[in-house]
Amino acid sequence: MGYKVAVVGATGNVGREMLNILAEREFPADEVVALASRSSQGTEVSFGDKNLKVKSLDNYDFKGTDICLMSAGSQVAKDWGARIAAQGCVVIDNSSFFRMDPDVPLIVPEVNADAIAKYTKKNIIANPNCSTAQMVVALKPLHDAAKISRVVVSTYQSTSGAGKDGMDELFNQTRAIFVNDAVKREKFTKQIAFNVIPHIDDFMEDGYTKEEWKMVVETKKILDPKIKVTATCVRVPVFVGHSEAINIEFEKPISAKQARDILREAPGCLVVDKHEDGGYVTPIECVGDYATYISRIRVDPTVDNGLVIWVVSDNLRKGAALNAIQIAEILGARYLKKAA
Repeated sequence: MGYKVAVVGATGNVGREMLNILAEREFPADEVVALASRSSQGTEVSFGDKNLKVKSLDNYDFKGTDICLMSAGSQVAKDWGARIAAQGCVVIDNSSFFRMDPDVPLIVPEVNADAIAKYTKKNIIANPNCSTAQMVVALKPLHDAAKISRVVVSTYQSTSGAGKDGMDELFNQTRAIFVNDAVKREKFTKQIAFNVIPHIDDFMEDGYTKEEWKMVVETKKILDPKIKVTATCVRVPVFVGHSEAINIEFEKPISAKQARDILREAPGCLVVDKHEDGGYVTPIECVGDYATYISRIRVDPTVDNGLVIWVVSDNLRKGAALNAIQIAEILGARYLKKAA
């Protein structure tokens, strides 16, 4: 007997990817229900070799539903998360709303899978920010080996991180430039086509943005509260795939070769690190893949025990949908055990 799974936000980029990955990985579900706002009711979304008709979240009864995968934003999570969990359905939420709640585990399965056990406090599990997820997958095995003390990260985040509207704006602006039309700006604060924007999410009083703050506090919660983290998050004219340049300072000595060998054996990591033209991974090559790719592993000579790495991943997959389904797989195998 399998699970009954609901996907909230099924018409969005991440929701559609959740349905794709549930089918790809043959998640043990007897029934999968696609949910969205009332305006999307009746829309069809693909699930494996069939289509699902979207149902309205407002009218759905979650009794008898085992797992709810939510990717509909913080306001929906605020309005519905606890209500769904109270009906006995475990909520795995992709928004930022529950991430820093001390009673809600914030999970990247390759890093802190054991913390899933704490879900029973509220029947809710949180997914981290997409940039945090891929970064901690790469940092965890290195932290275990040499203990990380400080991280400086610059991100190169694709427009899909801002949803379908962000991707559409990149496409429309690029087309407008080629045909000499006016470039319209609606989603982003500046032109994104042929440009980069050092601003993701709202600014805070200290000059950092909320996206940068998320990377700091989420890394501490997931990996180690003692790690010092500073981030600069940048939107780039890429459709899918986030990249990160990460400078890491360790308490213990670690060589580039040691790091390379450790990462090659680490879960979720795929090392492509040849010191030659094209011997590294770029965003376009990671699209549709599950792995977190790591390249350009080298010594940072400006600090003691320092390394620099380049990390790339499909943000709609590992940064969101895949991570949620990996959590659901562990939840089912270790705790719910309905489909054993």
